[in-house]
Amino acid sequence: MELVKVVSSQQMYEIDQRTICEFGTVGHELMQRAGRAVVEAIAARWDGLAGLRVVVVCGKGNNGGDGYVVARLLNQNAAQVDLFLAAERAAVGGDAADHLFETEQAGVRVNELSDCGFEALDRAIVECDLVVDALLGIGLRGAPRDIAALIIDRINDSGRPVVAVDIPSGVEADTGVTLGKTVRAMVTVTFGLPKVGHLLFPGKACCGALHLVDIGFAEPALEDVQPVAYLLERDAMNSLLPRRSGDVHKGSCGTVGVVAGSVGMTGAAALTAEAALRVGTGRVSLGIPESLNDILEVKLTEVMTRPLPEVRRHRCLSLRALGQVEQLCEQIDVLALGPGLGRHRETAELVRRIARRCRSPLVLDADGLNACAGRDDLLISRSEETILTPHVGEFARLSGYTREDILVSPIELSRTYAAENGVVLVLKGAPSVIASPDGSVMINPTGNAGMATAGAGDVLTGLIAGFWAQGMLAVWAASLAVYLHGLAGDRARDRLSEWGLMAGDLLTEVPTALLDLARPQRGST
Repeated sequence: MELVKVVSSQQMYEIDQRTICEFGTVGHELMQRAGRAVVEAIAARWDGLAGLRVVVVCGKGNNGGDGYVVARLLNQNAAQVDLFLAAERAAVGGDAADHLFETEQAGVRVNELSDCGFEALDRAIVECDLVVDALLGIGLRGAPRDIAALIIDRINDSGRPVVAVDIPSGVEADTGVTLGKTVRAMVTVTFGLPKVGHLLFPGKACCGALHLVDIGFAEPALEDVQPVAYLLERDAMNSLLPRRSGDVHKGSCGTVGVVAGSVGMTGAAALTAEAALRVGTGRVSLGIPESLNDILEVKLTEVMTRPLPEVRRHRCLSLRALGQVEQLCEQIDVLALGPGLGRHRETAELVRRIARRCRSPLVLDADGLNACAGRDDLLISRSEETILTPHVGEFARLSGYTREDILVSPIELSRTYAAENGVVLVLKGAPSVIASPDGSVMINPTGNAGMATAGAGDVLTGLIAGFWAQGMLAVWAASLAVYLHGLAGDRARDRLSEWGLMAGDLLTEVPTALLDLARPQRGST
């Protein structure tokens, strides 16, 4: 199974240089191919090029060099092009200078903004159909300054659609951070491999539709790079789907135990248990506070319920439930622990003892995570594998990292925590990332803002447990579940809108999302 590598700007630069220096592809030709790819994307999006009015804004570096090629090819294909250079001509060097010369020779006028002023740019943008952003590229460090910042303001204020070359100007390729003025693109055409900034917010929001294009980087250079992360991809996730033989029975399709729920939070328990069934688990047993059993018996038809001893006045699980949970663990393949349990001190202690003594693989979520905050020893000492599913706030409590640091460096902090504690970590967010104890990190491309709703995380916990119980490796069960969870959310959004989406709608869409995923669509993510 192959996943798409996600790289840093430095790694992409090294791939570029190896392609040129070791494998003989000249930089001039790579730049030509990059520009051609952008023009092809424009032609596909705007149904041809003839008569299209395009403003191309270029910087002095290689990103600008790609832009000169774009301008020349547009002009050759009957588009009307206004090309603006956001630097002095003498500052353009290397392959970019060669393409600048060729573009002028082809009859495209180059307007130096230092000479013509912004009035010409303003007039051209008002009259154009789209703007091509070839200002800054993936080498940006810090906020755009001076003339670049002024140009970005004008592009954004115009309301014209923007096609960004490689990455929108203002987005840091290594982080997705936007420190100052940033182009908001409708389409971003990037080359070779995606960069971190394409996939992490706020940069992701500035990219629009991301087109990944092969422009002929040397295969050994691409294969040898050790990526920052991997991007989950549809065909790879399709290959992970559990396939059933004709003679299976419920006992051979995995058994999940769920220990969840307290008064006022029976929905969390129900969503988790039903989600495990929705991905093909043969049997699910749900352990809940005994006074809530009748409620869950009504809510759930296919799930077996187990009433457990509770703290009576609070109707949450008590320490006396430990023995019965240990018995349950002997009969299941995976235990999902935490959704809706509440934070009563006795319930929290129960969670810690289950984590320490449970001999089943464990998915720990929600109040289960809160109970183990600051107790990494519980995770490290476990004999069975563990998957943790925190959102940013829970991860901060669990790890001691600040929320701000997690939001800026989700990949590195997830990687570090998973490796140090020997767990698979699913950091839920936009996007969700999955970190393995071996140091690998996956980034999920599916999902939408409508999934920021109560209960969505409980559904994910059940999906992870359900896949894992069917014999998958922990990291792939988590990855497939996260991808499917987002895919179901995207289907629900398309049907109901982001405003109308509820966690139960994710459950409804899981079977059809599975059908979608079972049909390979080469090249789609």
